[in-house]
Amino acid sequence: MAFKLDQVDVDGAVREASDRVAGDTRLAFLRKGALAGGAALSGGAILSALVPGVASAATVGAPPASFGAGDIGILNYALTLEYLESAFYDAASRHHLARGDRQLTHILDTVKRDEAAHVAKLKAALGSQAVKRPTFDFGKVVTDKHTFTETAFELENTGVHAYLGQAGNIMNPAYLLVAASIVTIEARHSGAFGVYLGKPIAPNGPFDTGYTATKVLSIVNKTHFIK
Repeated sequence: MAFKLDQVDVDGAVREASDRVAGDTRLAFLRKGALAGGAALSGGAILSALVPGVASAATVGAPPASFGAGDIGILNYALTLEYLESAFYDAASRHHLARGDRQLTHILDTVKRDEAAHVAKLKAALGSQAVKRPTFDFGKVVTDKHTFTETAFELENTGVHAYLGQAGNIMNPAYLLVAASIVTIEARHSGAFGVYLGKPIAPNGPFDTGYTATKVLSIVNKTHFIK
């Protein structure tokens, strides 16, 4: 049975859920630090400063408490990843990396638009509890076409693993709907870069696996993209 979900209803449900949770949580913002594939930040947090705290994450793989409590923490964790991806594609676009390559231009324009929309959606859901965007430095990664596309492929796949890893931890259905609507797009981005590079469209086969926050933040930390 097919049906169409009214976007206004979804947005309203998200805002209402956020208002309810806001009264019960206190967001502990992260210290300044260095990120790299998606981490946390209060005013520009360094992921390396965050990673030691990952040990305090729940055994089910939830983000560290420094992201916030419960669903708020999970959405801030997701927002951090989206900040990273959005900044990554913005930087590549500013460097005209896809110039002369029609296929890559289409992919880059699409993912750039999508990631900006993901950031906006998560910020709207979190309201005043949203962590702030950090400062990024992608170096030569966004000036070399091959390095960029290889990195984008890995980055999008890491995002898929990250969202899937938190699916069982999200309690509020409205928040779960937001996350589910984003992870499917992340997977399509990964597939597009996979096709461009001649890689498998579904690198993990017919079923994806979820990564714990500990694993995702460890991967992210190694890129040193956030300053």
